[in-house]
Amino acid sequence: MTNVATTTPYENPALDGSGAIRSSWIFVQRSMKHSLRDVESLLMAILLPVMLMLIFTYVFGGAMSVGLTGSTSAYLGYVVPGIILTCAGFGASSTGVAVSMDMTTGTINRLRTMPIVSATVLVGHTVASLMRNLVATATVVLVAVVLGFQPEANLWEWLGVAGVIASWILAITTLFAMLGLVAQSPAAASGYGFILLFLPYVSSAFAPIETMPEWLQGFARNQPVTSVIEATRALLGGGSPESHLVVAFLWTIGIVLVALGLILWIFPKRVAR
Repeated sequence: MTNVATTTPYENPALDGSGAIRSSWIFVQRSMKHSLRDVESLLMAILLPVMLMLIFTYVFGGAMSVGLTGSTSAYLGYVVPGIILTCAGFGASSTGVAVSMDMTTGTINRLRTMPIVSATVLVGHTVASLMRNLVATATVVLVAVVLGFQPEANLWEWLGVAGVIASWILAITTLFAMLGLVAQSPAAASGYGFILLFLPYVSSAFAPIETMPEWLQGFARNQPVTSVIEATRALLGGGSPESHLVVAFLWTIGIVLVALGLILWIFPKRVAR
């Protein structure tokens, strides 16, 4: 009798085109479709930064610019980087909620039984969040220009701005994806990242650090958001970011590596429950 070797798709998923790259692309498409179908959330991701910029410029701008830049229009240029990072945090927080929903509804457990790399569902959530936040960032800059913001960056400085902002969005989105894994519910995932959303307020985003209490200045000066904001502000103004650009990239790379390490450690244990 001749023995005929049989295989199943589960033994070699790569043969069926379901390796890590293909799986990642499938989940990116899935997350983008969910984003496009959720019209309300998509509109808020774009309108929220615009609303915040209008509030800080025309409601708080007159008071905040005193002793800083001398006029509300000049304060607009000062506050744009802070608005971008603040809204990036809110946008990234939705990733934690989405990951937690996949965990609590059994979606990821179901994916583990299929001939795909189930962990790449997190790649889909992260990339989709990055794309949404980049659209929101571009919207903020365009509206700021309409309101009177006059960036002086050249092509290379604009590329630097795009790089440092994209790296920060990637870092905080990866961090929120990790929080979504450990959270027991979508509401808890949103709550875990609550403190991260307020980091821009304790930085140089909206007011000089020197105006803060002395006991708070050390934290505000050395936390990651400050470096990202100062590098972005300098590049948009056509100046040199000095050491802020290097420190900003070091922070973002470090956050991504730590978050990825935790995800690789948590993911197999979390879905096995």
